[in-house]
Amino acid sequence: MELNWVYKTFEELTTNELYTILELRSEVFIVEQNCVYQDVDGKDKKSFHLMAWNGDELVAYTRIVPPGISFSEASIGRVITSPRYRGLGIGITLLEKSIHHTLESYQTNKIRIGAQLYLKKFYEGFGFIAQGEEFLEDGIPHIEMLLEK
Repeated sequence: MELNWVYKTFEELTTNELYTILELRSEVFIVEQNCVYQDVDGKDKKSFHLMAWNGDELVAYTRIVPPGISFSEASIGRVITSPRYRGLGIGITLLEKSIHHTLESYQTNKIRIGAQLYLKKFYEGFGFIAQGEEFLEDGIPHIEMLLEK
């Protein structure tokens, strides 16, 4: 399977792309994780969006957030792989590309994330280091992590 990787600003997204992004985020973060929260939080308009497509199906996605919005550093958020494509290593490629785009887009050497605690080891595999105490966000345990290149 050859994925089509697309990186766009909010303004460059088509209405179909935006709808599909929000649909996948809702499917996983709200329905699958049984978490009621406000997904549309105003950050999308200020961020870049990395998408992996298989034809017209959104396979994976991240939101690349500029410094000063979520954290003082640039950030990667809404990291998601479609349930239909899990276990194929796409999440690894997604995070590698997300890190690259974040460092390049914001000319920075630091990325801070708020990681779901169960994914801590996954992010450590890319060089992220846990910082601070665990915390609950929308009822799910999280921890801040920092990557310095």
